[in-house]
Amino acid sequence: MVKQERALRTRQALVRAAAEVFAQDGFAMASLGSISRKAGVSSGALHFHFENKRVLARAVEDEAAAAVRVIAGPAPAGGPGPLQRLIDATHALAARLDRDVVVRAGFELGCGLPRRSGAVDLRRQWQAWVEEVLREAEREGALAEGVSAADASVAVVAATVGFEVLGAGDRAWAAPAVLVRFWGLLLPRLAAAGTLGRLLPGGSPGAAPGPS
Repeated sequence: MVKQERALRTRQALVRAAAEVFAQDGFAMASLGSISRKAGVSSGALHFHFENKRVLARAVEDEAAAAVRVIAGPAPAGGPGPLQRLIDATHALAARLDRDVVVRAGFELGCGLPRRSGAVDLRRQWQAWVEEVLREAEREGALAEGVSAADASVAVVAATVGFEVLGAGDRAWAAPAVLVRFWGLLLPRLAAAGTLGRLLPGGSPGAAPGPS
């Protein structure tokens, strides 16, 4: 049991160190030596857990994807409507990107060129969830007259992915106030009149941003 716990801690340290190096240097320039040094483990320990850099990158992507699935998951019973869930999820994702280098690196790795076999595309994962939630809002009549789920998803995905990309270079783009201004501008055009007054651009009180 002690060996298993130690191995798990080593693996977690390597994944986090890899994320930091990938986020700083990019996948192509990152070296296994720099990752093992940052994790404080030997190169032998790194190769025991991960065969090569691609396998290590996949581990970073998988952990990041799991975090995004928590944020952009199924609707909880008795929870807010689809548009408020969408607002809450954008705030939760921005907060996670701001504080979690694994999630930041996961987004960047999945969209690296050339595409690696088996790479996780977190932006596409996010896009699919946004489209699904907006289709739900459309079915419930929560969208403004003349606004389709397809058109709304273009605006929301483009903006939120843009914040993610810009935030990688300037963390100010991850500030909650940026999303509040975005939703304040978009919601009057997006939401039906009967829904608009109930929506909170700053997110629901106590909305969980997902595990840290």
